[in-house]
This record gives sequence, structure tokens and C-alpha cells, in this order.
Amino acid sequence: MKVLIVEDQPAIAKALTVLFEIHDIPCLTAVSPDAALAALRREDVAVVLQDMNFTPGATSGHEGMDLFRRMRALDPELPVLVLTAWTSLETAVQMVKEGASDYLAKPWDDAKLLSAVDHLLEMRRKAQAQRGGPGAPDLCGLVYASPAMHRVVSLAVQVATADVPVLITGPNGAGKEKIAEIVQANSLRRDKPFVKVNVGALPDELLESELFGAEAGAYTGATRRRIGRFEAADGGTLFLDEIGNLSPAGQMKVLRVLQSGEFERLGSSETRRVEVRVLAATNTDLRQAIRAGRFREDLFFRLNVIELAVPPLRDRKEDILPLADTFLRSFSAGSGGGPRTLSAEARAALLEYAWPGNVRELMNRIQRATLIASGAVLGADDLELAPRSSLPAPDGADEVTGAERHEIERVLLDSGGSVSKAASRLGVSRQALYRRMEKLGIVLERRPKA
Repeated sequence: MKVLIVEDQPAIAKALTVLFEIHDIPCLTAVSPDAALAALRREDVAVVLQDMNFTPGATSGHEGMDLFRRMRALDPELPVLVLTAWTSLETAVQMVKEGASDYLAKPWDDAKLLSAVDHLLEMRRKAQAQRGGPGAPDLCGLVYASPAMHRVVSLAVQVATADVPVLITGPNGAGKEKIAEIVQANSLRRDKPFVKVNVGALPDELLESELFGAEAGAYTGATRRRIGRFEAADGGTLFLDEIGNLSPAGQMKVLRVLQSGEFERLGSSETRRVEVRVLAATNTDLRQAIRAGRFREDLFFRLNVIELAVPPLRDRKEDILPLADTFLRSFSAGSGGGPRTLSAEARAALLEYAWPGNVRELMNRIQRATLIASGAVLGADDLELAPRSSLPAPDGADEVTGAERHEIERVLLDSGGSVSKAASRLGVSRQALYRRMEKLGIVLERRPKA
């Protein structure tokens, strides 16, 4: 377990290194935010001691705040001590409010610094012992800053080793698949197969062969044996996405294999057995679907040993800007151009928008803006967002629902009535957009044929 010192001034980094080495505290140094993040991924870092500014002449502390948020996205429980000059004090206090362990003013007091580091190292050791192993949880690159998402992630990591079925609920595009990846990556099956399948998109005629496999000649065009998803995931984890859209016949077949672990390939009478952990996800209210007779209650109880409810992006505003900045860095680097930033107006527009397509829509909006914008700074117009406050809600609807309805109608109009194009722009699947339109009472006018 090491202390990571993030400091761009060699003299200060050297002084801290000597101090820790004298007291037998293993440490390593990083001179930039990118080097710090790389060290976190590579080394067993237990505590971070970070400066607030890394560019000559910078005094605001914003670089330190950005690094802190990116580190906590990798490890939400990572203890961070902040070294600050008086010019960055306000930002350091804000970092403590967001979860930093403490801040120490420069020049620091050696005894106080050593006491704080020793305390945090001991707390980290105890936390790791309770979790049953060394190292921070693997968050699979998830970026977030909100307390709501932290609760979901913490529970996902906590139940990962329990080896029980998990049901992940939430709207389309909110990040359910990423939560499934986190559960698998921190489970006892992390080195075993992880197989994903969108069962809601499988028609009944393909469902059986896709999930359970088929022998050669089992149906027209089956020229060789096909291994199904359950068999491919044997010993590992199977992620069943959009489970709420599974047909009644499909629900019955999935229930049988969950109850007994047994199945037959299509075209075979030989019973096979698998041992698989199942993670399932849905944007459907399964309890309501059970009452309506559309979903089997016994299958629900098989899947819902643990439920992880991912909130929509509009309910976790703290995540919007960190996600936008992450997407912007990624797409700017991928385009081969220089670094891009968001203007203050663009950031305000992002926070005002209702995000009916959630994180997926945010990613698509940022990607599109990096492609069409010519300058280094992206403005609000580049994002093509309608502020939530400017969208009147229909009678009887709340502000968010009204904004969502108006936004979908606007995108449909801009897309010439094409649901496929509108779904792409909103960052959701066509089926999800149809379901949302039905819920909001949006009806496409059919144009008479010429």
C-alpha cells in the first residue's frame, strides 16, 4: 500500500518523498494529472496527497478539483489529502465538501501531515480487510460525482461477491450495462466468461437457439452446431438485457434454466447443465408488468434477489458535467484535433436540459458537437439543447415530463417523422423511443400516400 504524491514541483515532491521514506511509508510520485491516473490504475495506492495546480502560473485550483473528481470516479472510497496555498483555499474547501479527507496549507507541518497519512492508511487497511482483499474496486471506467450514483455503485461492489442474481433497473441510456460490468468485475467470477445478450430484441423463433444453442440441421440453414449463450457463460456471468421485453414463451424457458440449471439444445434431447450467475436489466416496471399479466412473478423473484436502481441523469445533475468533460476529452482526442472545452453557457445548458435519453444521449450530443463545431470552445448552440425552463409543460404534467415530450416532438419534427433518426439523435433504441412516445401520448401523423 503506497502513498501517491501528485506534485509538479520537483523540490516539493522530493521533500515529501524523503519525509515518507524516513518514516518507512512507501510512496511514489506523479508530476501531472494523467500520470496520477495512470499510477492509480497500475499501483496499489492507498492514499493520495495532491497539489491543486499543475500548470505554471495557475492559481485557481480548478486543475486539482478536476483531478480529484477523476480519481474518485476510479475509486469512490480513495482517501485524498489536499495541499493548498491560500490562493486555492476556497477550492480545497469545496473538495472536502465533495469527499476529500482533509486539506493542509503550504508550508505544511510534518507531524500533522504524517499523523493524517498514518490514520488514512490504517483506515484503508481496515476497509480492505472487511472487503476481503487488497486493492480498490474496479469501476470499469464509470464516471460520476453524485451521491445517488455513489449509493448504487457502492451497493454493486458490496453485492458483487455474493454470487446471487442481480436485477438492474432504470431508464434506457442511464448506465445499467456499466453497473452490470462493475458487478462482474468485482465478483469471484471476474476471470470467467462474461456473456451479454439483449433478450428483449430476440424474436421467439430465434430465442431458443440464441440462448440454448442448436444442433446442425435443427432448422433451415443450421449447417453446424451452435453454442448458446447459457452454455458459453458456464462458470461465469450472463447478462440478460431488456428482460422486461421478453415474450411469455421466452420467460418460461429462461425460468426453467434458472431453476434447474438444465436445458437442451434445439434439435437435441440431451439435457445439459450449466452453472451461471445471472444479471438482468430492464427499463420496465416489472411489478406493474406482473399486475398487468405481462411478466411472470416467479421469474421476477428468481431475478430480483438484489435490485440496483440506476437513477435517470436528470435526477443526478452532479454527474452531467464530469461526464460531458470525459466525453469531450475522448472525442477531441479521437478526432486528432487539439483539446476542446465547453463554454459557461454550454455548461449551463447541459444542466438545464431534461436528458430524456440519459447518459447515452449526453455522449451522442457531445460527439456531434465535436464534429460540427469549428472552434476550440463549444458553445450552447453547438449542443442544440432546448433549456428545460423554456419548455411549457402540458396540463397535468410535471416540468420534466413536459420538457421531455416537447423535446421528443421537436426531434421527431427535425427528423422528418423518422423514428429511427429521432432515436439515434436522442441516444436511445427505436423500441425505447416508441415505448416513451406511447407513455407520453405522442402520436405520429400518418401522411396519405401520393
